[in-house]
Amino acid sequence: MRWLSRTVGVTLAVIVVAFVSQRLFGDRSMTPHLASSTPVAVIGAASGEPVAVAGDGTVLAWFPVPEESTLPDLPLDAPPKGPRVGGPVLEQVKVLAAAPAALRPYLAASYYGESGVDVELTTGIELRFGSAGQAARKWKAAAAVLAEPSVTALDYVDLHAPSHPAVRGSGHALPPVP
Repeated sequence: MRWLSRTVGVTLAVIVVAFVSQRLFGDRSMTPHLASSTPVAVIGAASGEPVAVAGDGTVLAWFPVPEESTLPDLPLDAPPKGPRVGGPVLEQVKVLAAAPAALRPYLAASYYGESGVDVELTTGIELRFGSAGQAARKWKAAAAVLAEPSVTALDYVDLHAPSHPAVRGSGHALPPVP
């Protein structure tokens, strides 16, 4: 019974300290934050020590990336010093996070080119997104182009205007239908 009363006493002490801390420090105290932990890309795959990145840009250093990972590569040799990626790489992560599940196995890499975010498929086809704005809508347009029976090969799909995607070239085969 002594251990029970000691456990209850410690628990009450922790609750009191938490309550007093909240009253004294208000919003300046530590606030819990839940980060997305679903990996959408990897950094450093070429170096042999890949690190996963979540859809919100959080670097998932604790997440073991399997050797046969199908996550697309980001153009960084090593993870950033901070807990998140930023700038153009974050734009790429946001685009990759919006990708439909059916297309994710066919995503090879992402780059930030002259026109913005580009995603390369495993077959070599380039999807040109521009910014991460309207990423879900742009992915729907890309999926519609890739599913079009009259399109059998192409080089790139320009998705800057998702309601009017532009298709060019015939050098790369389409990914297989899932």
